[in-house]
Amino acid sequence: MRPVAVLASRVRYEEKRIFAALERRGVPYAHVDTRRFSAELGRAADGPRYAAALNREISHSRGLYASMILEARGVPAVNRSEVIAVCGDKLRTSLELERAGVPAPRTAVALTPDEGAEAAERLGFPVVIKPLTGSWGRLAAAVRDREAAQTVLEHRAALPSPLQHIVYLQELVDKPGRDIRVIVAGEAVVGATYRYADGWRTNAARGARSEPCPLTPELVEPALRAARAVGGGILGVDLIEGPEGPLVLEVNHTVEFRGFQDAHGEDVDVADAIVSHVLEAA
Repeated sequence: MRPVAVLASRVRYEEKRIFAALERRGVPYAHVDTRRFSAELGRAADGPRYAAALNREISHSRGLYASMILEARGVPAVNRSEVIAVCGDKLRTSLELERAGVPAPRTAVALTPDEGAEAAERLGFPVVIKPLTGSWGRLAAAVRDREAAQTVLEHRAALPSPLQHIVYLQELVDKPGRDIRVIVAGEAVVGATYRYADGWRTNAARGARSEPCPLTPELVEPALRAARAVGGGILGVDLIEGPEGPLVLEVNHTVEFRGFQDAHGEDVDVADAIVSHVLEAA
């Protein structure tokens, strides 16, 4: 059997769990550091080198192009490059969720910081100003009036990247001090956790506390619809509890699951569920 490639420039807790799950199943694998990855184009290959590729790369650009190259070489990639491209861009994610009718917070986009202040006013304060790309809540700001919005947007206008001048806004939903992370692998929901934090950001990477969350149809249905909307794969769907039911905030294509695993203990094995899905794709 050809090995499964695990793409990762950093081997963290999650990758170690995945390696162990592969070893328990007797599946050969190769750790591929994307910082040492290259490919010559326009040259016929003897056949796919890997049975499948599990993309765990934390760099969005390296992860995207690594999946793209491997797919062109006939290697099934999880996640696929198109899924990475959609999930790595909040606007593209929102558009796919909108097309699929997935419930989400009210969202607006402005193509300049000046128009961003107007869009925030129309959306209604408080709002969250987010970068189009990025994770862990970095460069996101909750603003409660126009003056605060203009201060944040003036800073964004001074940043050199044109992408930072595109303003992505969402209503700040009054949530009960927590959000919900649902992990999806293909058509299976692996489990869910509540993530608690003192501030408005509840990212586990920022120190949020995770606790098991019961899987109910009201939670499973929008999570699966969101995963399908972006193209499927191994995904972390983040939801908040709105007044009329769960709302999908975003969909993550490289799922970190240490807090999730610690919360569930031996009741759920995220790494094994990931390996199962990769082997189905192989």
